[in-house]
Amino acid sequence: MSAHTHDTGPALRAVPLAPRPLKRPTWERKYALSLAVVDLLLICSSALLAYEVRLGGSNDATLVAGGRTLPYGLVVGALAPLWLLMLAASRSYEARFLGVGFEEFKRVGNASVRLVALIGFLAFASKASIARGFVAVAIPLGLMLLLLGRYAARRVLHSLRSHGVCVHHVVAVGSVAEVLALAEQVDREPFAGLRVVAVALPDYDKKSELRYQDRTLPNVGPARDMANKLPEMGIDTVAVAGASALSSRELRQLSWDLEGTGTDLVVAPAITDVTGPRIHVRPVAGLPLLHLEAPAFGGARRVFKRLIDLSGALTLLLALAVPLVVLAVAIKVEDRGRVFFKQERVGRASSRFNIWKFRSMREGAHDEIAELLALNESDGPLFKLRQDPRVTRVGNVLRKYSLDELPQLFNVIGGSMSLVGPRPPLPTEVDVYDDHVHRRLLVKPGMTGLWQVSGRADLPWEESVRLDLYYVENWSVALDIQILWKTLFAVARSSGAY
Repeated sequence: MSAHTHDTGPALRAVPLAPRPLKRPTWERKYALSLAVVDLLLICSSALLAYEVRLGGSNDATLVAGGRTLPYGLVVGALAPLWLLMLAASRSYEARFLGVGFEEFKRVGNASVRLVALIGFLAFASKASIARGFVAVAIPLGLMLLLLGRYAARRVLHSLRSHGVCVHHVVAVGSVAEVLALAEQVDREPFAGLRVVAVALPDYDKKSELRYQDRTLPNVGPARDMANKLPEMGIDTVAVAGASALSSRELRQLSWDLEGTGTDLVVAPAITDVTGPRIHVRPVAGLPLLHLEAPAFGGARRVFKRLIDLSGALTLLLALAVPLVVLAVAIKVEDRGRVFFKQERVGRASSRFNIWKFRSMREGAHDEIAELLALNESDGPLFKLRQDPRVTRVGNVLRKYSLDELPQLFNVIGGSMSLVGPRPPLPTEVDVYDDHVHRRLLVKPGMTGLWQVSGRADLPWEESVRLDLYYVENWSVALDIQILWKTLFAVARSSGAY
């Protein structure tokens, strides 16, 4: 009988090659330690302030626990180590959760909830008479200070990363197109702290390096043999950008080779721009299958979003009533024209509605657009002009700080818009949309959105579309709150507004 053999690829090595271990970047350890010190100081401050407010700072304050009378200072002194313990148990100091995303703040909140539960358990077990007023002041105040402290630390880290400091050095694995796409993506968001410094291409023998923008990326491939080379190059992250360079067996072998080296291994999914609760790993017959849930556009979350829109819009209108009147008077005084500008836009499910803005251009400006089309600076269906001669002096100020958008609060109250969502397009823009761009119309348009907090009018058309579609695919209340928070700083910077 003749034996038939099948090529199943290179044999797997069950035991790693034990490459020289790579120490985690020094800045990671220093940053985590600095966070712990800042957290400690903030917790102590909240505990002392609560002690002062609830007990008047009396040195004679005591509590009864297990039949014994103890000084209240023990509670104040124990709060800080207990809270730090909960923060550590919630993994809020792990490098992968620091500096980017909402997960870091979520873990700080979870740690605080666990602390309350722990205090309740200890008080019950020891029959301690801990003043509820002390806990009611110390925990909320401490949580607020911790979140503000984390945000301030993140701003410092982002500033350092914008100058190329405190970043992870990445080797990208995949084809030329795949690694270049990955490099462009991480460069687009430098705050994430990733920088591609090398590549591992499948055609290792044909390309010794790859030119990308203003730098040369050495080719350290093939990927299956590169684990020993990474420590000497200072590379701490391997990013598999595509499946063309590695088979599933080789990818598993690479993960084994990197064990114990301190090098992170990340794999870019084939489906991009989908994150958060829509993605779940479900093991089936030993295979870790990536389950992608359909985006949810209705249900309780939609009702909750509407409640936030109504309460937020009404609150802003009441708080800004006087400034709105002042702006309206300034517009009227300048040229005696109309205060408001009304224009038809396309909303959710291709519905039509009239959007309201403060008028920032001279009367009849819309009729002059044909004369300016040749000067259009947009690379898409939008019309954008940095120095638009139709904009009035008051209009320049309004546009610089996005004050002309404030009347859209009435659109939000009326239900045609949301506080957060994709940009509301013109009907003429929708007419030339590619098929995939129509997904922007699955949710209500918003006064602000991801594209506004990511560069505003400076963004190219394709990038603004990508951001809007990312929002549609992943929208949640937490994401809305994050965008609203970032909007404050985007407006204050006034960059990209014209």
